[in-house]
Amino acid sequence: MDLDDFIADRIVNLCHSQGISRYRLSQLSGISQTALSKIISKKCLPTIPTLVKICDGFQISLAQFFAGKNAVTDLTDTQMEIVSAWNDMDEEERRIFLNFIRSIKEK
Repeated sequence: MDLDDFIADRIVNLCHSQGISRYRLSQLSGISQTALSKIISKKCLPTIPTLVKICDGFQISLAQFFAGKNAVTDLTDTQMEIVSAWNDMDEEERRIFLNFIRSIKEK
């Protein structure tokens, strides 16, 4: 997969996973709908500043954009331990864990 394909596919996937329309991404990033359309249709490759604005719209870092959905970046050792434990849990364990975390936050 070349860079054009990766960037276009990543934007489409992030829009889908975050429930953001392309119109909304345009608003959040400050990038015109026309420019986003050209990037997604692989008619042009975004500059780094443009890609940073798109990442800002998704509220992710540039590193997270290129790392992919299953990669974790910029976490402390303790945060990595929590993520690792989460990945080893089944759905019921995750539900219990989230309820526990939420109960702590409410105090």
